Amino acid sequence: MTEGTTSAAAEGADTLTRLEQEGEIAADYLEGLLDIADLDGDIDMDVEADRAAVSIISDSGGRDLNKLVGRDGEVLEALQELTRLAVHRETGDRSRLMLDIGGYRAKKRAELSELGAKAAAEVKSSGEPVKMDPMTPFERKVVHDAVKAAGLRSESEGEEPERFVVVLPA
Repeated sequence: MTEGTTSAAAEGADTLTRLEQEGEIAADYLEGLLDIADLDGDIDMDVEADRAAVSIISDSGGRDLNKLVGRDGEVLEALQELTRLAVHRETGDRSRLMLDIGGYRAKKRAELSELGAKAAAEVKSSGEPVKMDPMTPFERKVVHDAVKAAGLRSESEGEEPERFVVVLPA
C-alpha cells in the first residue's frame, strides 16, 4: 500500500468513528428526552451517506411517537436541531446528523422521490421548467437526488422558509 492509500483509509476510519460517536451522543440525548417525556421507543443508530443517522422506533404502534413528529414533521425538525446541538456541545464539531422518528422521514423520502421523478417526467415531456412548492432543506435534497437520478438538473430558489426546487430541462 502506498502512503496516500493508508492515509485515505485511516481518514475514512476516523470519519466512521466520529460519526459513530455522534450517533452514540445523540442516542444518549434522545434516551434522556424519551425518559423525561415518559415515551417508549427504541433507538437505532447507523451511518448513511457520510452522516450519522439515528431513528426512534416504537414497539407499541408508534402513537406516542407521533407527538415527537408533529404536524408536517415540525417537531421532528426541532428535535433534530436540538440533537445536533447536543452533539456539537460534546464534540465541538458541527453535526449533520439525521433523525427519524417512527419511520416518518423514510416514508417522506419515498413520497418525495416519487414527486421529484414525476416533476422530471413532466419537464422531459414539456421541455419547460417546473417550479415546486416550498420545502424544507431535507425535502429539497431528496427531490434534487430524484431529479438527478432521472437525468435532469434542478436548483433551489427563494429564501427560507419559502425556498423551493425548480426542475430544469436537460
